[in-house]
This record gives sequence, C-alpha cells and structure tokens, in this order.
Amino acid sequence: MSSVLYSATGRIGVITLNRPEARNAIDRETALGIEAAVDRLEDDPEVWVGVLYANTAEQANPVFCAGADLNVIRETGSAASLDTERGGFGGFVYRERVKPIVVAVDGLATAGGLEIVLAADLVVATTRSSFGLAEVRRNLIAAAGGLFRLPRAIGRAAAMDAVLTGEPIDARRAFDLGLVSRLVEPGAALDEAMRLARQIADAAPLAVRASRRVVLAAERDDDATLRQVSRELLDELLESEDAAEGLAAFAEKRPPEWQGR
Repeated sequence: MSSVLYSATGRIGVITLNRPEARNAIDRETALGIEAAVDRLEDDPEVWVGVLYANTAEQANPVFCAGADLNVIRETGSAASLDTERGGFGGFVYRERVKPIVVAVDGLATAGGLEIVLAADLVVATTRSSFGLAEVRRNLIAAAGGLFRLPRAIGRAAAMDAVLTGEPIDARRAFDLGLVSRLVEPGAALDEAMRLARQIADAAPLAVRASRRVVLAAERDDDATLRQVSRELLDELLESEDAAEGLAAFAEKRPPEWQGR
C-alpha cells in the first residue's frame, strides 16, 4: 500500500501518512507522495481546505511522524533524497500553496515530523501528543524550518530549551504556548481537525486564502536566507565523524559516543 493516501470529502482533502511500521518516517517515496497529495488538494477547485493526518494503527506508542528516515541518511550519507524541488523536506515544509491545511496529531511529532507540523496552518493535537526537535542528540540540526519556525510559534526561550536539549514538549504545554490550536482526548484528533476544516470551508474561500497569505507574509521575511544557512550547516554536519557515529548508534540501538569532530 502507498505510504501516503489522499481522499476528498466535500470541501476537505485528507492526506494520510501511511508508514506506521516505520513510525511514519519520511523516505523518498513518502516525500513524493506528500507532494503529489498537496498537488491534488491545490488543483481540485471543489476542495478548499486540507487535513494532514497519520496512521498510527498498531503502534504501541503512537507516532505522528518521526521525521527523516535515518536509515536512508545512514545508507546514502545525505538527506537530499528526502527533499523535493518544490516542497523541500517531505515535499511539504517549503511548499508554496494557497489552501490552508490543518494537521491532526495523535502521538509524537519529532524532528522533521515537528517541522511538518510547523509548516501546516493549524494544529489539532491529543493530550498524549508531544513535539520535539531531537536532532542535537544525533549530531544533526533541524534544517527543514524548525529552528526558526518553532521560536515564532512558542517564543525564543521555550524553543531554545527544546532545541538545545532535544526534550519534547508535551501537548498541554504546547497548547499553552500557542503551538496547538485545539487540544482533544486521545483518538479524537482527526474528528476535531475535520470539524475545524469544515468551519474554515464554511467561510469565504478567497477571504480565507487572502487572510492566510497576509499572516504568513509577516513571518517569512528571512526564510530564504535561513533555509540556505540551515542546509549548509546540515551538509557540514553530515560530513563529520560524529554524524557517522550518531547514525550508527541509532541503527545499533546504543548511546552514541561523541568525539566533537
């Protein structure tokens, strides 16, 4: 089955990450699948709002998205295959689009998974969800927008704490800090996201799109520069000895032994 599913219900297009066995991590197929799903959402004049969800069936500890598939990076020595030309990481984080997307999170959104969340317009999360940027624990950095979008969403102090420690932010605190728009009970994220999407779809679509554009324009003055700097720093890190050690430790399920080189 495809790693990304798409369906339309009335005015709402639903994109589902569908790699529960891999904690919905992003590989090349998934990045291309997300990009294609967003294309369908954007190109369908009958669909006005999107919902992004993840299949967490049969996961003992639900994971919305674990970010980049580190096995791919370990094998290739690069994260390039996880980007698309138009969308950046996951075919999504830098994708220019017109229609708003609500992301429904029921579980952990970490590393690139949180960066996907940050690239959406509204976040519905369950009380068992959490949000983190754990890259520093693997000698990596969040190069897909997390390092400048998270401070915008929750403030510099809280973001710096999360970024430099790699510790996740629980759902209640994420709600209090303003990252999460609506907080619901476990299992209810998709239903609430659909309810929110219907409320948006009931509004004037051109006004919704224009309002979204103005809000985003106020945030994105330096994105192009920050994107380039983030990518250059990630490339440098991937060439280090610690990069190989971090990925090896992940694969071998052991604590990494950092050398600082």
